[in-house]
Amino acid sequence: MTARLNLFGSPLAGKVFARIGGASKAVFDSGLIPKATQDLVLLRVSQINGCAYCTDVHSKDLLHAGESAERVSLVAVWREATVFTDAERAALELAEHGTRIADGAGGVPDEVWDNAAKHYDEEQLTALVCLISLINASNRLGVITRQQGGHYKPGTLG
Repeated sequence: MTARLNLFGSPLAGKVFARIGGASKAVFDSGLIPKATQDLVLLRVSQINGCAYCTDVHSKDLLHAGESAERVSLVAVWREATVFTDAERAALELAEHGTRIADGAGGVPDEVWDNAAKHYDEEQLTALVCLISLINASNRLGVITRQQGGHYKPGTLG
């Protein structure tokens, strides 16, 4: 399979990525959500959406940052894994429901939101919601244009 568009060579895509990246950086730099939790959310959403490029990026960046291979490999089955904190599990659950909006009538169920609110205050929830929304946008760009995974060098996206 080859990519449908060269997004990395497109002036317009470059401008869009810069803005998505800037918005993502605002969340990252806020310090509201632990970096590991952010990265786990980015990986899980990318897995759900089937974005090969983003899954490659986020799994390699997690490992490069010192996350254990065990936790990275178990993100897809976090419900059955014992290696995630209750707060991480709440963030992953919110990420899944926020990504699969069309699968549930009414969007994110109240019990999912309430569980996340047990672990995160309003500003932290804002950061999580923004992060989930931004990675979903990035994943759509990657999936629609068939961006390939497997060539990313850890740490090159900042």
